[in-house]
Amino acid sequence: MKTVKNSGRKAPFASFSSDQAVPGGKLLPVAAAVATALFGIAGSAWAEDDKTLKAVTVTATQQQDGHRATKTRVGKVVQDPHDVPQAITTVTQALIEEQEANSLREALRNVSGLTFNAAEGGRSGDNMNLRGFYTFGDMYLDGIRDTAQYNREVFNLEQIDVLRGAAAMLFGRGQAGGVINQVSKTPMLYGINKVGVGVGTDGFREIKADLNQRLADTTALRLNVMNRDEGSARSNPYTGTEPEIHRMGFAPSIAFGLGTNHEVTLSHLWVKTQDRPDYGIPFVNKRPNEAMAKAGNYYGVDGNFDDSETNVSTLNYLFKISPDTQWRTVLRAANYKRAYWAVAGQGTLTQYSTTGQAKTRQFETDNYVLQSDLNTAFNLFGMRNELITGVEYLNEDSIRWALRNVGTPAQPKYLAGQFTTAPAATYKGETYSAYVQDTLEFIPDWKLTLGVRRDILRSEYFTTTAFSGNFSENSYRAGLSWQPTAAQHYYAGWSDSFSPTADLYQLSGSQYPAERSKVVELGSKWLLADGNLSLRTSLYRAIKDWERNTDLESTATILTRKRQSDGIELEVAGRITDNWEVFSGVSYIHAEIREVAPGNGNPNFIGQAPRNTPRKTFNLWTTYQLPYGFKVGGGMEYKSRRYGGSPTGTAAFNPNWVDSYTRWDAMVSYDQPKYTVKFNVQNIFDKVYYDALYDNGGFTVPGQARRFILSTEYKF
Repeated sequence: MKTVKNSGRKAPFASFSSDQAVPGGKLLPVAAAVATALFGIAGSAWAEDDKTLKAVTVTATQQQDGHRATKTRVGKVVQDPHDVPQAITTVTQALIEEQEANSLREALRNVSGLTFNAAEGGRSGDNMNLRGFYTFGDMYLDGIRDTAQYNREVFNLEQIDVLRGAAAMLFGRGQAGGVINQVSKTPMLYGINKVGVGVGTDGFREIKADLNQRLADTTALRLNVMNRDEGSARSNPYTGTEPEIHRMGFAPSIAFGLGTNHEVTLSHLWVKTQDRPDYGIPFVNKRPNEAMAKAGNYYGVDGNFDDSETNVSTLNYLFKISPDTQWRTVLRAANYKRAYWAVAGQGTLTQYSTTGQAKTRQFETDNYVLQSDLNTAFNLFGMRNELITGVEYLNEDSIRWALRNVGTPAQPKYLAGQFTTAPAATYKGETYSAYVQDTLEFIPDWKLTLGVRRDILRSEYFTTTAFSGNFSENSYRAGLSWQPTAAQHYYAGWSDSFSPTADLYQLSGSQYPAERSKVVELGSKWLLADGNLSLRTSLYRAIKDWERNTDLESTATILTRKRQSDGIELEVAGRITDNWEVFSGVSYIHAEIREVAPGNGNPNFIGQAPRNTPRKTFNLWTTYQLPYGFKVGGGMEYKSRRYGGSPTGTAAFNPNWVDSYTRWDAMVSYDQPKYTVKFNVQNIFDKVYYDALYDNGGFTVPGQARRFILSTEYKF
């Protein structure tokens, strides 16, 4: 196996060990939990004869299992995704673990119609396109805005919900493509504890643990930890330097009052990264430089770095007022720090530079959120109402600097905290929001959903110019559902969203109004195989005005005045038989630029496809349970070719393109009550493909080369 070459860079978890991370004390096995529940029932009966003993009520919380999710809170209330009148894709914990998907990016490869943008300038970190629209402003963690620029991990996630289409009424300002909501793991009264180790080619090493301890009748503690190193199959042809990943995470949480009318959960997420970033390869003659890609060339240097530290603290209070009424209040404080220096290669195989394409940045962001939601159900005039209402306050404070070269022009050196004399870019924003939505069953099996939200944003932005903006916008949501049986759901929905100037720390010219999106969707959902298999289809049209989708360093750029995306999606998830499970999705998108920006827009864009929007995407993952605890699985990911760069000025439309690709993966595991051994092969045929694109179209990042990972997990 290949060893990661640190080249003098200290991995951030050199001193980390599992002994330090795992709390002491004997943890409760599942068998004991079941026995405790049975004894509790027996004790209740015995108490009728012995008045000195009291009955004990035991409430168990079970983890999600399999490829079909049975609950989501993406609609502000806990419900089955089958009942939501909007397209939802849920990537479950089981799917993530089977595929050995370690980052949010890898997990989202299971979402059809989604593509990746690379870390362009100030917009570095997780950055995706969905249904042809960017989503970097639509990232959420447990329903709370999480738009800071960092690379997210999945070690503390129960599942990932992707609510497709405009969702500003539920979540606040956003885009047309959809919302990506990460769902954190929370303490349980009973649960399986797991400690795992994985090793693989190209220096892959990982240690992780998911530990849950019941402390009292209604109190539990949970701890998730992760420590991972990765090298790469690519290297610098001159120095041997490789891109590297060094990441660790720590996520403790404690819950009080589980199973009672008052539940309080306190949690913290800490993630530290120390990577050597991969800026990819340039385009030559409108295509990626195949010579560089096939040779496995990487053009970073030893001094390249991408260091970050994320801290998110959350207090969650759930008051169950009655069986039909709940009040939930969440308070969160988050701090994000990041600094990086990245270098890319030039246009030919022999060109090499440490300065020509250097990107330097350091920033720090503080977010404070107070969110309070009330949901209730009642009958009025013989009709069933499901009402949700809430308020939210969001305070954002961000500062960004460019780093100074403290070396020489020939041998540059950049250090965190060494800034240029140019003024820092700052952003301060306060958002006040209130919303209400009612779902009315006006005749049996027919439901009408209507919702409205008001967002008031006060922001101040400063780079070389200053901008102050006060925005007050409404967002709406409407849906009509017909559910003739529990297994069938047919719906029509309409939703909109907005994103104002200076949101996400960018200027776009004060003369332009807020981005506005409108989405119409027709869909159907079925539950098959006694509810074990879900099937959904959707047909949609999304129209967006005043699209701003360029590098954040731009100060007065509108990409398009109007663009439109029409598409159809089909998705299946769950068990076909007791032993055969599947997760698959297909998406067809016809996206088109309808109008360009007034004044400086390129008319040659009109009628063309937007960047990074393949017409066809398809994903498949399937597993089969064999006798004696063996399981085999495999799948693939397909994306058709996509436009990867913008012509400038009045140039003819002659863009860079990234060709279509198909990547195949496989897995075999041996699962026993106390342990699991798993072997994964990622990119079986070692396909050279291009995963992520930069906004300016100059570079693309090759995807994962063939990799073998052997992992084992101990359960107790």
